[in-house]
Amino acid sequence: MSKDQAQAQQNPPLLGAIEAGGTKYVCAVSREPSEPLEEVRFPTRNPEDTVAEAADFFRQAEKAHGPLAALGVGTFGPARIDPAAPDYGLILSTPKPGWSQFPLLRSLNEQLGGGIPIAFETDVNAAALGEAVHGAGRGVRTLAYITVGTGIGGGLIHDGRLFHGRLHPEIGHLISPDLDGPYGATAQTCPFHECCLEGRASGPAVAARWGQPAEEIPAEHPAWELEAKYLAVLCVQLTAAWSPDLILLGGGVPRQEGLVERTRAEFVALAGDYWDLPTPEDYIRRPELDQGAGIVGGLELARRLVL
Repeated sequence: MSKDQAQAQQNPPLLGAIEAGGTKYVCAVSREPSEPLEEVRFPTRNPEDTVAEAADFFRQAEKAHGPLAALGVGTFGPARIDPAAPDYGLILSTPKPGWSQFPLLRSLNEQLGGGIPIAFETDVNAAALGEAVHGAGRGVRTLAYITVGTGIGGGLIHDGRLFHGRLHPEIGHLISPDLDGPYGATAQTCPFHECCLEGRASGPAVAARWGQPAEEIPAEHPAWELEAKYLAVLCVQLTAAWSPDLILLGGGVPRQEGLVERTRAEFVALAGDYWDLPTPEDYIRRPELDQGAGIVGGLELARRLVL
């Protein structure tokens, strides 16, 4: 082994990651994806100020830890994630004020001076990758990762690779049956669809239906019975369309006490014993990395650029 190789083993390249959420940005640096060295969180504001704050974090981190070898970005969407597309790195039409058609990848390159390879993905794809490599999906061939929070998103991993179609999965906008009727309260927060899962079961939908934030609704409230029914519909649709080995329910909403257990029970009732599946406890689970999945996935994206 040469002196340079020995030094590289002792001091692996510095990786950077951004979890670019619609509500907050998380930035981190690390030499090992599962163990961030330094991390910062700040609110997502207008594009220019938000990207400038992220770039400043990495400049300061380089002073402390050395030059950045690569950066992995997982952003809220929809976004153009196909490297062959002429508008690769663009945030597409989004309800987030000021962000539609913003060239996020180009802006980051400009702020960081160019020359740093950047992987550009959706935030939920990054979280799926984090769980697949460093979390609950280790050793699982086909993993569906779902996040239920400000919106609903999903990422699919098969044999270690993220699924990309013409754009990227938008499972929050799968059409759902209207289950609100028996509960005497309704909500549809998606401006594009009359009855999609994001509009009926995201955090803002729960809050709009019941008049209080989801995190303030007690566990015994009927809100969670209804939420479990919608999430079970989603799990059945994913099972039928993608045939995953494991479904992970991530994001803030599934952290509600008992919700994942209720979702499993509703899934069993809807699935009708049609599919050959693991036990519900093994098939529908919470992520192992919890709220850290996105940033770990971003670091893994960066690591893959320097392998």
